[in-house]
Amino acid sequence: MLKLCQAIVLASMCLLASCQSVPPATNPPVTKPITPAKPPEKPAASNVPTQPYALLKPASWAELPGLAKEDWVTSWRAWMQGCQGLKNKPDWQAVCAVALLVKADDAVAIQAYWQQYFNVYQTQQPEGASQGLMTGYYQPVLKGARTASARYPVPLYKTPGDLITVNLSGLFPELKYKRVRGRLQGQSLIPYYARADIEQAPSPLAGNELLWVNDAVEAFFLQVQGSGIVELENGERLPVGYADQNGHPYQSIGKLLVERGEMVASEASMQGIKTWGQQHPDELRALLDANPSYVFFKFLPAGLSGPLGALGVPLTAARSIAVDPFYIPLGAPVYLATTYPNSDTPLQQLMQAQDTGGAIKGGVRADVYWGEGEPAGKLAGAMRQQGQLWVWLPKTFPLPH
Repeated sequence: MLKLCQAIVLASMCLLASCQSVPPATNPPVTKPITPAKPPEKPAASNVPTQPYALLKPASWAELPGLAKEDWVTSWRAWMQGCQGLKNKPDWQAVCAVALLVKADDAVAIQAYWQQYFNVYQTQQPEGASQGLMTGYYQPVLKGARTASARYPVPLYKTPGDLITVNLSGLFPELKYKRVRGRLQGQSLIPYYARADIEQAPSPLAGNELLWVNDAVEAFFLQVQGSGIVELENGERLPVGYADQNGHPYQSIGKLLVERGEMVASEASMQGIKTWGQQHPDELRALLDANPSYVFFKFLPAGLSGPLGALGVPLTAARSIAVDPFYIPLGAPVYLATTYPNSDTPLQQLMQAQDTGGAIKGGVRADVYWGEGEPAGKLAGAMRQQGQLWVWLPKTFPLPH
């Protein structure tokens, strides 16, 4: 037990120092060796806040670009969906209770509600910048089966029984939202299997399959998206969603291809990566393994209007976003100001922070949920532009001084 405690403390120290021990991959050599992606640059430690929401800066309604054109009725539906996940949380109970009294088709009453019960705060980066990266995600539809076959050889795994998750806030309160995942080896906690280890044959997770699908690249991007639909040959549609993750950091393979000179940044979309994989089948496995992060899935209830986000409510297409919950309260209304993918057309509207993601880190960072299927996938895959965020919080919401 002492060794386990020492391992947990060591892991937390590594987390603070951004170190990660990864078991060696066992894949055969490929034509072009994959160089690991450079870790993302981090702001100076002195700029990183020690308390959640500490970088929210008071702002005014007049600062929000395009607010006069907001479709209040459409955005209200996403907010009421969010209240299903917030109504029992003390900081949100009162505003969600009042929202039930507002007529859902009365734009004037909706706007008055926001201004009467909420204050506006602009988000910032730790170094003080107000601009940040805005990306997109969607719910893919994959072809699959309940059993493996030559047509469906790619597994989607359930959460493994030997995966251990340690919530570090229990040991270090300043590490709220930080977790260490691993597995026991003897009495020591060691990093969990990386993607390369899981994908080798035979896999250490053999026997833990949830479903089987027909395409490894589609399965990879299902993990990036976090949820999707697996459509069986009989037409049955099985919603699957994020259950857990192996604890390894997410590495962008698109960024890696750009660094290697395989494509320019404007081509490093989901569609561009899929095309590269079709053109380089012998190198594809090694490219995917360069992202050691691995997501496990579970079945979601049938009949949902959208995939379940981290708030526990179905996401609304073009109105739900994923955020970093250390900087933006999960469930908060967030006003987004950016542009549509591959366009100069402004995208300025009220969103709801109803999800999180392994790659969504920072004070000004959001991932827009675009919906289900190929059209949404094209928008999501192409979205990578700068933008600003304003968070709307109840006037009684406690913020650090």
